[in-house]
Amino acid sequence: MIYRFGHFELDMARVELRADGKPCPVEPQVFALLALLVENRERLVSRDEIIEKVWDNRVVSDAAVASRVKSARQALGDDGRTQRFIRTVHRQGLRFVAEVQAARESISMPATGGTAAEAGAGSDATVPDAPSGRPSIAVLPFQFIGDAGPYATIADALPHELITELSRLRWLFVTARGSSFRLRATDADMGEIGRMLGVRYCVSGTVELTGKKLVVTVELADTRDSSIVWAERYAGALDDVHQVREEIHAKILAALEIQIPFHEAHLARLTVTENLDAWAAYHLGLQHMYRFNRRDNAAARALFEQAVARDPGFARAHAGLSFVHFQTAFLHNTDDVPGEIELARRCAMQGVDLDPLDPFVNFTMGRTFWLQGDLDGSLAWLERSTSISPNYAHGIYARAWTEALAGRGPEGRAHVDLAMRLSPLDPLYYAMLGTRGFTHLAQGDDLEAAGWAERAARSPGAHVLIPMIAVAAHALAGDDTRAAHWATNVRERNGALTRTDFFRSFPMQPAAMRSRVSDALARFGF
Repeated sequence: MIYRFGHFELDMARVELRADGKPCPVEPQVFALLALLVENRERLVSRDEIIEKVWDNRVVSDAAVASRVKSARQALGDDGRTQRFIRTVHRQGLRFVAEVQAARESISMPATGGTAAEAGAGSDATVPDAPSGRPSIAVLPFQFIGDAGPYATIADALPHELITELSRLRWLFVTARGSSFRLRATDADMGEIGRMLGVRYCVSGTVELTGKKLVVTVELADTRDSSIVWAERYAGALDDVHQVREEIHAKILAALEIQIPFHEAHLARLTVTENLDAWAAYHLGLQHMYRFNRRDNAAARALFEQAVARDPGFARAHAGLSFVHFQTAFLHNTDDVPGEIELARRCAMQGVDLDPLDPFVNFTMGRTFWLQGDLDGSLAWLERSTSISPNYAHGIYARAWTEALAGRGPEGRAHVDLAMRLSPLDPLYYAMLGTRGFTHLAQGDDLEAAGWAERAARSPGAHVLIPMIAVAAHALAGDDTRAAHWATNVRERNGALTRTDFFRSFPMQPAAMRSRVSDALARFGF
């Protein structure tokens, strides 16, 4: 992604800030701060989140934070008085306030030649676009008109569930929420959004509350010429929000000329609670869940627990709790990893008992086996998840990761490439890049693995285990300089991490692969 604002460009792939096309040197933490603010420009970013993402939750002084903010403003020609780009909200945090346009740059990797550190500028291993003969669609988050009050979540919840509906249809290529929700209809015209996401059609909409009346407008656009193919307006009492939701789903399916018998359309609909408070809490939890930091994970857990308390039969809320316990164990943010794994399994099982055909529920169950090193058990649940919902990008990515760890490089590569096509702007894209690297390690193609691992480790938001992959890959590829660079990065972020921690999170099955990676990490002190 490249974000443009004023005469500046923030190039995420090259980790570079440019003014009028010329590079502006900034410190890594200053770039990370800018990236965090720009990518989350629709909301306030708290001081605690800044410390967690930029400093990996290390203890830092207010002066250190203020210094990086000042440097970021100076790089943009801004200051604390005018605040044209970065606005301070007293005692709360920061928000990026300038108008931003997002553009996508193709990601490619070299097939042969060059050093591992240079393996980011080739063209032979480009992740392909969606198949041209298959209809493709993206659903953007809806825009709220007026004061949303406690109902702001509806503008994200309705399109999220529509994505889930459409993803069940095997003939339709649907961009995942992780990518489409990084764009708003105001970010670019439909043609540009279609180019960035690689889709022919785009759904956008607005939500407005007038008293106790809910009004939703929806448009289907052809991104090739930005023409409106279909539009509709729905209105109903706020108490009937779920009835309005079902009407929107049905009308859009009809507009796309889907000839599906009534009973199949009924089965395709998302099973979700009719308790509005539980439904809202669940979708608010989703907004925190994918940020992969302690603070947001705790917030997600509280919201999912709230949803379960208000509706114990809400399967997806139980699955959400499983996800946050998985995240705590995976990132070793606890002294009781086995206990968190057990909680993740228990919550996932409750979700399965309530709705065995929900893809997210099956996905969370599969990941609990992964944490215990049972790759075969994990793969069975992940295959079930993607069988239920063939366009479920996170399920496909998790399946690819499991296959790579099991030594099944070609299968894993095919699935991770599909996941990247389905969600080219995903907040977990760094993990997909790391998975691509593992698929090459599984086949002994170390130079190619190092190139993908390098790109993954450089990606903003990558958690501390990702640069450990880069250490191993570069070491195996013979590039000790880059391996040492990433080893230093890991120790600065978490000096306690060892090979044991790495293999607990990434339980490699082939003995030869595990031995090679273990020796490489040991050589750099892990």
